[in-house]
Amino acid sequence: MRRLPCRYNQIIVNRAAVFVFMVSLLFRPSLRAQDTPASGRTLVGQTVIGRTMVVIPFENDSPTPGLEWLGESFPETFHEQLNSPVLYVTSRDERLRAYDRQGIPAGVHASRASLYRLAEQMDVDYAVLGSYKYDGARLTAIAQLLDMRAQKLSPAAKESAPLADLGNLQSALAWDLLRLIRTDFPVPKDKYIASVAPARLDALENFVRGSLATTAEEKVQRYREAVRLNPTYAQAWLELGKTYYSQRAYELAIAALGQVPHSSFMSGAVAREASFYLGLAAYSHADFVKSQSAFEFVAARLPLAEVYNDLGVVAARRGQKKAADYFQRAIQNDPSDPDYHFNMGVALNVAGDRAGAARELHITLDRRPNDAEAKMLLDSLTTTAGSIVPSSATSKAPLERIKRNYEEDAFRQMTTQMGSWAEERFTRSDPRAHARFHVELGNELMAHGFTTEAEAEFHHAAAVDPSSAAPLTALAETFAARGDARQARAQAEAALLIRESAEACLILARLDLSENRMEAAAQNINRALQLEPGNSAGQDLKRTLAAKLAEKAQPLSQP
Repeated sequence: MRRLPCRYNQIIVNRAAVFVFMVSLLFRPSLRAQDTPASGRTLVGQTVIGRTMVVIPFENDSPTPGLEWLGESFPETFHEQLNSPVLYVTSRDERLRAYDRQGIPAGVHASRASLYRLAEQMDVDYAVLGSYKYDGARLTAIAQLLDMRAQKLSPAAKESAPLADLGNLQSALAWDLLRLIRTDFPVPKDKYIASVAPARLDALENFVRGSLATTAEEKVQRYREAVRLNPTYAQAWLELGKTYYSQRAYELAIAALGQVPHSSFMSGAVAREASFYLGLAAYSHADFVKSQSAFEFVAARLPLAEVYNDLGVVAARRGQKKAADYFQRAIQNDPSDPDYHFNMGVALNVAGDRAGAARELHITLDRRPNDAEAKMLLDSLTTTAGSIVPSSATSKAPLERIKRNYEEDAFRQMTTQMGSWAEERFTRSDPRAHARFHVELGNELMAHGFTTEAEAEFHHAAAVDPSSAAPLTALAETFAARGDARQARAQAEAALLIRESAEACLILARLDLSENRMEAAAQNINRALQLEPGNSAGQDLKRTLAAKLAEKAQPLSQP
C-alpha cells in the first residue's frame, strides 16, 4: 500500500470514523482482491480514478520584466479547472509546505531532479511542469505531465495567444493535460474553453500578487483591487476575508466573506470555505445567529467534525440544548480529538449530567494528559475518591473550544488517495467484490452525511459491475433522501430489472405513498413481503398504508 506524507497520516486519524472503516473494507476476506496490479493507473471506461496532481509554478523564459507573477497563475488556474472527485490537485499551501520540507525557498525555480523529489515526497500521481515566454505580442506556454507511477514525462503541450487572452490560453492547456490523463476525454477543446469564464487579466494579476505578498497590508491592497476590478471574483473575496480575519478585523471579514455567492458552480469549495471563515468571524464578533447560519451551510454540504464542533460551540453560546448533539456528531466523525470530548464534557456539565461530564473529561485527559483546564473541571466534579459531587459544589463551567482549522483539502486528498488504493487492490479482482466495496463505502459515507461522495461511490460501483442491482438500489435511496423522486424511481426500477429485491420495492412503495398512489404502494409492499416475509420495514409500511386507507375511507363528519 502506498505511503502518505506525514501530515496526512494524522488526517487519517482525524477522520477515523470513515477512514478506519475504509481500510477495514480493503482487508475484508470477502472483498479481498485476487491480484494486485503492477501499475497504479486504474481505468473504468477510460476514467482515471483516484489520482493526485501537483502543479509547479511555470518558469519565466521572457526577457520582458514584470511578468514573473504569471508563473504562479498557472497553478491557480489549473487547481480551479482540474480539481474534481477523481483528480485531486494540491493547493498552493500544500505545495509550499512540501517546498519547506525539501528546503526549497518559495519563488525559486528548482532543478528537474529537485522537483521530481518534491513530487515523490508529496506522493502524487502527476506533476505538471511548464514555462512561458512573451515576445511583446504573444504569450507562449508549454506544459508537460510527469507521470510519477510510470516515471515518464509526456511530450510538451504548447499553446499561444495574446497576453490579454491568458485565461483562454490556460484553459486550452488544461484541456491538453486532461487529454494526456484521459485519452477519451469527451468534451471538444473549443467547447471546453468556451465553458470556462476566465478572470480579467488585471484582476488575476492582483489576485496572484496578493497571494505572493509577504505582508497582510499588501495582501489586502491587492485583493481589494482584484475585487474592485472584478466584483464577482469569489476566490479573491475569500482570500480578502481570510486576511481580514487573521488581522482580527472581524466586521471587514464578515463583509468580504459575505460576498462569496452560494449559487451556481460557486456553491462548491470556495463557498464552503468562505462560509466556514464567515462563521468564525461572526463568532468572534459575537454575532452568533450569523455564525450558526454560516456553519450550518457548510455542515449541510461537507459535514466535517470541526464544523459540527463549531456549530455546537455557537449553539451553546445561544443556550440551545442541541449543542451536545453537535458535539456528539463531531466525536462520531473524529473520536480522537480531545477538544470534542472536552466540549461534550462542558455541555453535559451544564445540563446537570455530572457523571457523563466526568466520563468525557477522563477521555480528554487520556488523549491530552497536560490539559490543565480539563483537569481543573474534572477535579471540580469529583472528590478524591472519585465520587460525583453535588451540582451546587461545582464551579462555573469553562467555555467550549472553537476549531479554527478547516481541513477540506486534506479530506479531499485522503478520499482520493484511499480511493486510489482501493482501485489498485480491486482492479483484477472479481467485479462483484469490487462493486460491493464501493457500495459499502458509500453507505458509510452516507451515514456520516457525505452524500456527494456517497453518490460517486454508488455510480462507480454500478460502472464496475453493471450486473449488480445493489449500486442502483443505493442510488435510489440517495435520490429519495434528497427529494428527487423521479431519479429515485428510475434507479429503483432499473435495479428491479436486474434482480428483484425487497429494498427496491419498498423504495417504490414509499414514493407511491408520498404521491398518494395507494394501489401502486400496496402492490410494491406486497411484492417486497413476498420476497422477504419477515422484512420489518415492509411490515411497518404495510401498517402505514392501512392507516392511510382507513383514514381515507372515513365519511366526512356532519356539521
